[in-house]
Amino acid sequence: MTTPLNTHIQAATTEPRWIRYLLISLTLIFLTLFLLLPLIAVFTQALQEGINVYLTALIEPDALAAIRLTLITAIIAVPLNLFFGIAAAWAIAKFDFKGKSILLTLIDLPFAVSPVIAGLIFVLLFGLQGWLGPWLSAQNFQIIFAVPGIVLATVFITFPFVARELIPLLQAQGKEEEEAAIVLGANGWQTFWRITLPNMKWGLLYGVILCNARAMGEFGAVSVVSGHIRGLTNTMPLHVEILYNEYNFAAAFAVASLLALLALVTLILKTIVEWRVHQLS
Repeated sequence: MTTPLNTHIQAATTEPRWIRYLLISLTLIFLTLFLLLPLIAVFTQALQEGINVYLTALIEPDALAAIRLTLITAIIAVPLNLFFGIAAAWAIAKFDFKGKSILLTLIDLPFAVSPVIAGLIFVLLFGLQGWLGPWLSAQNFQIIFAVPGIVLATVFITFPFVARELIPLLQAQGKEEEEAAIVLGANGWQTFWRITLPNMKWGLLYGVILCNARAMGEFGAVSVVSGHIRGLTNTMPLHVEILYNEYNFAAAFAVASLLALLALVTLILKTIVEWRVHQLS
């Protein structure tokens, strides 16, 4: 039986059909103008001079070096952030300690700081004229304008993604299962491996996907610390910039299309994970 209260609730949460169609149309127009058309333009420009030119741009030595460095950076940065993110989320969600709010603020710091500023911070720390630069130079160890600096900058920029996906998930799950396991005789590691980690697996995968996408596409911080040395310290985004500035548009869009493909794969994986989580909830 429909009550007046239910009628008012339904009226408050149901918009007229024309408003729904208008909102949907505006959303589709926005997505077409700012997402689909640029994406189509990238692939059109990449293939404009033929498939041979496209493939040649991807297998050119500098392009292969940029692809290899991008993958190496992601392979190092993502597992590090996976470890740090799990540790930070577990500590914040499951334990009470002094300085928890400060730790949360530090986790969010890369979101608040411009990537270019982050890169400059590493230059001030590890550059030749920086605080640790002379000592590193004496040890014949180079961070800035080398692979270690690129990895450090990428780790800093991508640090929040895993932790920020896991913290609300673990907080929503509560501590009851872990407390029950400890009461039954499990130690801390057994509780983590058998209770906490299985409960966070989908959120963990989601955070890793986002972290990996940002690691491969990071430009600002990496641009500052890389030195733009062709074949050595250029990642794929930096290589695209150099090719475009040299008016080598076909090669620039070819490498950009590869980044776009990686982004689409990331989006597909993200959608699959979201669907799986929805099915389990």
